[in-house]
Amino acid sequence: MTTRSSNLDDEYTALAEDRATDQAGDQAEDQAGDAEQGGQEERARAGREAAEAREAQRLEAVEAFPYVALVAHSSGIHPSTSRLISLDVLTFNDEGEVGESQHMVINPGPDADPGPVHQHGLTHEEVAEGRRFSQVLKTLDRFIDDRTLVVHNAARTWGFVVSEARRAMNAAARANRSRGRGRGRGRRRQRVGHVPRPVQIVDTLVSARRQGVPLDDTRLAAVAGHFGIEAASPKASVARANHPAADVARESTLLLRELYLAERAAGEMAARSPQDLRADRFGLQRSHVRVDAVEAPRPYPNPGRHEPGKNLIRGMEIVVAPEIEMDPNDVIAAAVREGLVYSEKLTRETSLVVCNRTPGDPTLDGKGMHAHRKGIPLMADTAFMDAVERVKDNPEQRKS
Repeated sequence: MTTRSSNLDDEYTALAEDRATDQAGDQAEDQAGDAEQGGQEERARAGREAAEAREAQRLEAVEAFPYVALVAHSSGIHPSTSRLISLDVLTFNDEGEVGESQHMVINPGPDADPGPVHQHGLTHEEVAEGRRFSQVLKTLDRFIDDRTLVVHNAARTWGFVVSEARRAMNAAARANRSRGRGRGRGRRRQRVGHVPRPVQIVDTLVSARRQGVPLDDTRLAAVAGHFGIEAASPKASVARANHPAADVARESTLLLRELYLAERAAGEMAARSPQDLRADRFGLQRSHVRVDAVEAPRPYPNPGRHEPGKNLIRGMEIVVAPEIEMDPNDVIAAAVREGLVYSEKLTRETSLVVCNRTPGDPTLDGKGMHAHRKGIPLMADTAFMDAVERVKDNPEQRKS
């Protein structure tokens, strides 16, 4: 009995020791879990504080240098069918002093054609060494957000930026959905940035036209020359081709800054809010008024070409050339309101082209020149706005 009692005492003692050990282990695990949770919370708090500090620093930089000039080079003309190859950006203030700057070579990927070298000055090997747009978008956001974005030909430049940003964001969203379905376990969520958010976009090319500058060459250097700014010839040359692409791009960005300051001192600037713009079928970022007008239904048949001296007739198709001084949105909105049809492209159906150049003007080019060659009449913007108030119904349509 004594032996059996002793064995039971030993078992009870061992069981008590096991329970004590388990309790101690549970307590240790709980303490470790609490410590880990506390560490996570501490890391999250430190991360938030670091992000807030970076944002405060960025806003200070924006206040000191509220403008950003951007020059883009691409593989082609339209964002819908081409890709960005390089970007050059710099921030500046009202005195023209430069803050930050950066040059970015962008690799559009193995399946994309980087285009001819003369488009951007980079060989295919140099493009292949560049970074993907998804890797530079956050940097671009930091440069552009909350600043006035200055570009030359906003429809095209901003069109490429928006197109590439959305492409990168969509690719990241697809990758994150795959991760959520288990195909990418262990990979971090992709956060590539957002479509940049400038406070407004200023177009130096449209500003020059708005100020009545006669342009037979719309390239940046040529427009700058009209404002007395010395610049290297934009024409292709062996010497220019031998310059590093980054240096040529930086020269253009600095020139863009100078042109903006000169135009601002000379008169009205053409500025748009990014919220007022959307992509047309080519990916060019144009005003809602313009894109909506192209897509609007055509309730009236086209009566044909306008005859000078007579009233405009509902259903006539108009094209607005770049060479006008009024805001094209005002001209287009007035035309659509009175039953006229707006088109971006000059065709055999075009009834009239709104253009401030006359057939005898030696600088007549583009849409105005082609209209004159096809026998399509031209009308100045102010004359058109008067004529649009007297639009008539098609008499042939009334008879039917």
